[in-house]
Amino acid sequence: MFNKKISRSFITFSILLFVLTTTADAAGRKATRGYNGAVASSSAIASEVGVQILKDGGNAIDAAVATAFAMAVTHPTAGNIGGGGFLIYHGADGETAAFDFREKAPLAATRDMYLDENGKVINNDIGPIDHFSIKAVGVPGTVAGLELAHERLGSLVWSDLIAPSVKLARQGIPITFKLHDDFNNPRRKGWFGQYPSSEKIFYKANGEPYLPGDLWVQSDLGDTLERIQNNGKEGFYSGKTAELITKFMKENDGLITLEDLQKYDAIERKPIKNSYRNHEIISMPPPSSGGVILSEMLNILEGFELNKIGHNSAEYLHILTESMRRGYADRANYLGDPDFNEDMPITKLLSKKHAQDLRKTIDMTTKSESDPALFAQIYESEETTHFSVVDKEGNMVSLTYTLEFGYGSHIVVEGAGFLLNNEMGDFNEQPGVTNLSGEIGTPPNQIRPEQRMLSSMTPAIVAKEGVPLFATGSPGGKTIINTTMQTILNVIDHGMTIAESIEAPRIHHQWLPDVTTFEKHGISFDTKDKYESLGHKVRTRNSIGSAMAVYRDPETEIISGAADSRAEDGGVAAY
Repeated sequence: MFNKKISRSFITFSILLFVLTTTADAAGRKATRGYNGAVASSSAIASEVGVQILKDGGNAIDAAVATAFAMAVTHPTAGNIGGGGFLIYHGADGETAAFDFREKAPLAATRDMYLDENGKVINNDIGPIDHFSIKAVGVPGTVAGLELAHERLGSLVWSDLIAPSVKLARQGIPITFKLHDDFNNPRRKGWFGQYPSSEKIFYKANGEPYLPGDLWVQSDLGDTLERIQNNGKEGFYSGKTAELITKFMKENDGLITLEDLQKYDAIERKPIKNSYRNHEIISMPPPSSGGVILSEMLNILEGFELNKIGHNSAEYLHILTESMRRGYADRANYLGDPDFNEDMPITKLLSKKHAQDLRKTIDMTTKSESDPALFAQIYESEETTHFSVVDKEGNMVSLTYTLEFGYGSHIVVEGAGFLLNNEMGDFNEQPGVTNLSGEIGTPPNQIRPEQRMLSSMTPAIVAKEGVPLFATGSPGGKTIINTTMQTILNVIDHGMTIAESIEAPRIHHQWLPDVTTFEKHGISFDTKDKYESLGHKVRTRNSIGSAMAVYRDPETEIISGAADSRAEDGGVAAY
């Protein structure tokens, strides 16, 4: 089995690959190719772990489980066991599945739990308490979700899939420049400094920083992972780990109890399915807003001959922007946890008729206007992570999971070695308050005990004639939906390779603020000027998202994996 086969030499090889920042094939416009399988992720080590599982006879689900647990060790900014996310599966036989392991509000959570007597969000020394306190922690879902997916569709023994992550935590990984920079960001050091349990994980015993090349050993995390390895989700939601979580919560005025942990359940939901130019788009339903809004925007764009308009021309960007406006407006008004919002108009939002009606409102000569108070957007952190997997048979997995902020709440459970999320900040924390500053208080995403908070995570798989073609997705908060959409457009409408599609410059618009984000150096000055002449406001940033994708050519059966060069420690493994 894998835990016997995996050798110290494999770990050493993986670590060396990680430190060397990946080869030319691992990121950029040139994809990594093979015939038997591939994993593309934000962690080169984790990708190698996933492919080793494929080599040992595992399928795409097995590799995804192993990759996800490995990233809890190697990519602590978002890889996790203390957060949650979504997984989309598309089998070579046409079977599809969607697994929801989004975090839940604790039983003690209330609608106005973050507000003072004046209805304003309370701030502590480091920020608003809906993001910067132990009360921002939702009940974690990752372990339950990965176990559910494995029970349904996995093939190898569970313990063999967790073995690599246990070894990585105990033997240690080298500090990369990115990890060094993350740990020593002055603001982040202050956040870690709020809890001794966090400081002792991210800094040496004497408080000195880890330097690039230093070995980072996470013994407590290794023990926690071993309990999961031996006992599945019960090794997390019951037993010693649960005791450590609830003890820590009680001592630090947190909300999560043993009852919260034992009541948590991951759910298999019906995927969102939509057609776009003779392709099928399979993605997540609510509480992800991604699948619905991705499909709605693609439906709008289907009425334009995008390949003739020209990729990233001013006219093209105008059409994309206007589609984004309308999709994100519907996101704000209608979507939330389906278990608490039975009247969401999903069928209408996904209909071609709705898209046609919205398309008719797009003026090609100027940007559209509307009442912004109706369509404000809440903040959603951009520090998430995504990976994509394809196995020898052509089965595919697209998985996005997160802690919310980079490093989540920055709170490590004493004795358990893992970070807690701060996902409660994704709820509408001020019920009924929607204004020009960007707060939104509409009912679907208000806080209720055991409700899952709305998310933009958009794992997606594109198929043709029932056969999975490519899997894609990205981190990036509210930019996720637009990043995923542009990756899909680049392949289907513009004939790009999977690597070219994720490297191409991107834009983002989410209705409010009423400004379009361009990637720095991504769009020419002439195009920007022409775009602005249509009434759009533009700002720039270094990058938008970091997509990870795999592609299987239906004719040659050659597999290609691409890791976005925007992810510094990312990489593809294929064989």
